[in-house]
Amino acid sequence: MSRQSVQAPKGVVMIRPRHFTPNPMTAADNSFQSSDEKHAAAAIASAAYDEVTRMAEGLSAAGVIVHVFEDRAVTTPDSVFPNNWFSTHSGGHVAVYPMYSANRQKERRGDVIEMLKNEYRVQDVIDYSGLEKDYVYLEGTGAMVLDHVGRVAYAIRSNRTNEVALERFCTHFNFEPMVFDAGDRSGKPIYHTNVLMCIGTEFVLLGTQMIPDLRRRQEIVARLEETGREVIELSIGQIENFAGNAMELEGSEGHVLALSARAHAALNQEQIAAIERSAMLLPFDVSTIELAGGSVRCMLAGIHLSRRTPHTLSLGLNKCPNQTS
Repeated sequence: MSRQSVQAPKGVVMIRPRHFTPNPMTAADNSFQSSDEKHAAAAIASAAYDEVTRMAEGLSAAGVIVHVFEDRAVTTPDSVFPNNWFSTHSGGHVAVYPMYSANRQKERRGDVIEMLKNEYRVQDVIDYSGLEKDYVYLEGTGAMVLDHVGRVAYAIRSNRTNEVALERFCTHFNFEPMVFDAGDRSGKPIYHTNVLMCIGTEFVLLGTQMIPDLRRRQEIVARLEETGREVIELSIGQIENFAGNAMELEGSEGHVLALSARAHAALNQEQIAAIERSAMLLPFDVSTIELAGGSVRCMLAGIHLSRRTPHTLSLGLNKCPNQTS
């Protein structure tokens, strides 16, 4: 039986894309990205749209509050990954982040922030996006994996994670930065920390083999274990199949771990049993969206805010102005 935790949010924001495609501006430093030359662009976009719809419905059925926004822009191919441009924090705080790629900077949208202010108790919004003018980037909870219990921000050095911006965020939001290097099979830096690590309430999924500095690897594992969590080590192959790109959420019957069908298939029975001691696995087919180099965790912006007024939602999908289900 899982316990309530500040680590697992009860609600999420998702963006349903109209013009999804693997982003050519992010391919150079995202080794998880791939292409699909067998299908037309319109078919790929339609499949991605349907994958978000099915995932939102599945999360809602599990009791997660899901706010779905439509993206009709044609110049934001990665809009399906909103966790990179904003995050929310207990106490009523919201952060808005500077993005590395020029077309990703266009993903930020005021209607999402206004929905948060209307539906939840928001005290302030700290906007770091002006750092883009100085070529300083910090791509939200992609660049950082946050331990909301231990108050540690784990972050891999990359083009998407500037240590100055990270220090500024940690000062404002009361986290301790823990920066490290991690690389893929060829030694190329992992572009986002959240493909390597998932922190739940009682467990952590971590691709330890991709952290080359043994001492730093041991420090990270020890720090995670200090919180009483079980560290479940993932192989390089499992990381390549997005097994680390998962997110624990609070559903109506307890904790669920949202992950992709591909990630679920990559886990072994021992790992599944360890996760299921505290969370129900909830896999979704997002194979089209995974072409862009991100998976289920990247698609979810968690809401760590207090709701203003609880209300029953049709099909579990929350509706408000500028928002569709």
